[in-house]
Amino acid sequence: MFDAIHHVAIICNDYPISKAFYQQVLGFQVVAENYRAERDSYKCDLALADGTQIELFSFPGAPARPSRPEAQGLRHLAFKVSDIDTAIQHLADHQVECEPVRVDPYTQRRFTFFSDPDGLPLELYEI
Repeated sequence: MFDAIHHVAIICNDYPISKAFYQQVLGFQVVAENYRAERDSYKCDLALADGTQIELFSFPGAPARPSRPEAQGLRHLAFKVSDIDTAIQHLADHQVECEPVRVDPYTQRRFTFFSDPDGLPLELYEI
């Protein structure tokens, strides 16, 4: 019935900064970008090579997302990586800090967290 996750929608505070982060730092490619004058907002579809997409929205005056303490709702977005150390170094090269690497006690897989420009929690999960 369900084949895969198609996209995750993210509302950002500063559209040019977030678009550059997802493109230049995380490697997403722009599929489509539209300015919606009636909303004074952008909608940008960004994709990874496997087809996974992020819809990046800008809405004037959108409230900040509560993150700490954790609030109900989507907790974080995780990216599968084959080499977490290389991914961490890539992020560091772009001045993005990661938390210390931890080991999932159930799967024994290594993971870490970092944040997008708006503080959205993102995870690297080594497979």
